[in-house]
Amino acid sequence: MRRKKIQKTNAIRLLDTERIHYLVHEYPWSEEHLDAKTAAEKVGMPLEKIYKTLVTEGDKTGIIVACIPATAELDLKALAKASGNKKVEMLAMKDLEKTTGYIRGGCSPLGMKKNYPTYIASQAELMDTIVVSAGRRGMQIEIDPKAILDITGATFANIVM
Repeated sequence: MRRKKIQKTNAIRLLDTERIHYLVHEYPWSEEHLDAKTAAEKVGMPLEKIYKTLVTEGDKTGIIVACIPATAELDLKALAKASGNKKVEMLAMKDLEKTTGYIRGGCSPLGMKKNYPTYIASQAELMDTIVVSAGRRGMQIEIDPKAILDITGATFANIVM
């Protein structure tokens, strides 16, 4: 049986360049079901392993990326404190693609247009692998969370409610 060739995204190209091990999980998606729960069901992973990438803007540092479990909610005050800001707000959806190169439902913490300060929820530190967007809707990457730290210079932080 021939392996289906995957379409490379910026995130996958970056992992290949850095020679970092990852697994790709692809699934059919629809505009109505871009949430992490649907992704977890489609790729057959526990929801706790699925991490969503949220892009925010700090009043002092500018763009900040947060990678949190799909089961959690981002604590903006905790992210502000961790990132050295007084206030952090979600980036306007209309600015997501021009800022990161990714669209809603396909935003990866890897391979963005610029290397923004990135914070990963501390729960990930205890896991062998987590699943993040590969940079395209319907495509996820399973990866060691420490590899994300190595590539992006991210920090583990208590940033969820």
